[in-house]
Amino acid sequence: MSGGETGKAARIPPVALVGAGPGDPELITLKGLECIRQADVILYDNLAPAALLDQARPCCIKTYVGKKRTEHALTQDQINRLMIEHARAGRRVVRLKGGDPFLFGRGGEEAQALAAADVPFQVVPGVSSAMGAAAYAGVPLTHREHTSAVTFVSGHEVDKIDWTRVGASETIVVFMGLVNCSEIAQRLIAGGRSPSTPAIAVRWATRPDQRVVSGTLANLGRKIAEAALKPPTIIIIGEVARLRENLDWFERLPLFGKTVVVTRAAEQAGPLAARLSGLGAHVVQIPTIEIQPAADWKPLDAAIARLESFDWLIFTSSNGVRFFIQRLDASQRDLRGLRARLCAIGPATAAALAALHLKIDLMPAEYVAESVVAAFEKIPLEGARILLPRAAVARDLIPTELEKRGARVQVVEAYRTAPPREAKWPEGLHPDWIVFTSSSTVENFHALFGAARLEGVRVASIGPVTSATARRLGIPVTIEPKEHTIPGLVEALAAAEDP
Repeated sequence: MSGGETGKAARIPPVALVGAGPGDPELITLKGLECIRQADVILYDNLAPAALLDQARPCCIKTYVGKKRTEHALTQDQINRLMIEHARAGRRVVRLKGGDPFLFGRGGEEAQALAAADVPFQVVPGVSSAMGAAAYAGVPLTHREHTSAVTFVSGHEVDKIDWTRVGASETIVVFMGLVNCSEIAQRLIAGGRSPSTPAIAVRWATRPDQRVVSGTLANLGRKIAEAALKPPTIIIIGEVARLRENLDWFERLPLFGKTVVVTRAAEQAGPLAARLSGLGAHVVQIPTIEIQPAADWKPLDAAIARLESFDWLIFTSSNGVRFFIQRLDASQRDLRGLRARLCAIGPATAAALAALHLKIDLMPAEYVAESVVAAFEKIPLEGARILLPRAAVARDLIPTELEKRGARVQVVEAYRTAPPREAKWPEGLHPDWIVFTSSSTVENFHALFGAARLEGVRVASIGPVTSATARRLGIPVTIEPKEHTIPGLVEALAAAEDP
């Protein structure tokens, strides 16, 4: 129906039936993500990752239409009508479904409803929960030495399935079979399947809170009950389940099962959160700092107007680079007026300059203000004019020490940091770690929540200045990396041993 649209249907935007994948939001397809970003309306299921909804435009209408075993937000007919009504109103509709729309996702029924209503549609496949559960549990669904046949079956209504035929398949993947697991096992065994056949149950596959219960066809149901496992769960039965012992890569990640709170500003937290998630962590972002423009641009603009007069530009953060360039772009000048040599406090700041095709002339061995001063020890500074665009509130060590050596340092406000307008500690959150990347994040956290909030929580600090601030406020620091950078901090977290 998505091709060959004619007449009235051609004027209606096609509804996109999008597979959100099994749980890890990064497993969505590029096409699925683009559909979400262009949507006017998203009708999403219970199993669609919440992080994907954050990719939608602010004006997008997001409506929960999910169904659990005993709780349905809307009936299937109501969902169908909602899709059709929005589409006929000219809105771009995304029906966001966990896993794949056409594999036990009722996507076929929804496509039929759209076709019957003469509403165009497209289907964007997703990574099935079966594929995700198998891959992240370390179980290849096919293997040349074990199986070349896989059967996908619904365990929701046991009496409707010929379990003797299903049992003949070498690998069996059961959707929605948690409640009926023991009965399914009895029927498979009665049909000739060995009771000792390896079997696993995987809950919340591909997510940091993934749980796997291993057993045999005969005892998996009992083990599920003992573990109090709940839906959503995928069951995999077959000799390939035995391979999990050697191929369980996900749960061996160094931060698997750990909850880590990141306190960086929302616009800067992404790379750190991604690194931690890649190591298996469940990342919770609670920004305790906001990066805001300078209160008055006049001093920075005046400095830019005579840019060629400076011998050195010192940048102590990537934020300083970002706002400096923004004001440069807003002026009548450009980078051709830059004659100064460049000093960057560390790799992240140097990378921000490199993105502008600017090469740095000086970077200290350690990424703190004291090391910046030390890096200038062998450089003549008598009469040198230095521009330091930085945060409104910062330590005066650099300008004070360089002026002692005869430099004329002009400090200009390029940006300011402030506590967030809204900050909330999620109810029931008991993290394993909290990460502080600056003194401001520590100070604002303490003001917002108090040191007592961190009782039983280990603290990771990016460097000695941040650590000193934490300790002054009564917050003990568990780890501080040798390299005071985001990669160094992540590496230290990954290497930290459990208490």
